[in-house]
Amino acid sequence: MQTGAIQTETMQPPRGGAMIDSPFLVQLAAVIRAEDSHGLWDTKPVAELLAEFILTAEERRQTPIIGDPDPDLIWRLTKFYDAVGLMIEKRTGCMASQMQKMHHEGFGRIVLIAGRLVVVSRHLRDVHRFGFETWAKLAQAGEALVEDAVAVIGTYPDAARA
Repeated sequence: MQTGAIQTETMQPPRGGAMIDSPFLVQLAAVIRAEDSHGLWDTKPVAELLAEFILTAEERRQTPIIGDPDPDLIWRLTKFYDAVGLMIEKRTGCMASQMQKMHHEGFGRIVLIAGRLVVVSRHLRDVHRFGFETWAKLAQAGEALVEDAVAVIGTYPDAARA
């Protein structure tokens, strides 16, 4: 080995890419921390709390879509939409409650309702593969749902406050 030679290794980028500053990711982490009654997750970084939301394309391909979705995956899906509902409430003052019906084969529907108004309605397929390749895509997906719901509430405020 040469003196002063630089060892060149291919460094893997961090899982999910660089962490981004996003109100949605902060809210999602807060929703998860709320489940911790003993405070063990209080000091964990956001990236560690949300690590299971990151799913690479290779991991997605390797995930079987036969059989019941993993209960932990359903928990993550629920927490994602809980965070969307809380962000909607922060932006509009209207509480958005989640209802979901999931078939054991991994498809179903999630709605968020504010008052008498459906503000989010999503049909889900391949729930077994729920996840995002990057932090940016996770934040963008949540923030897009919030923006759409806020626009619906702005259009029909009386129904949302009923």
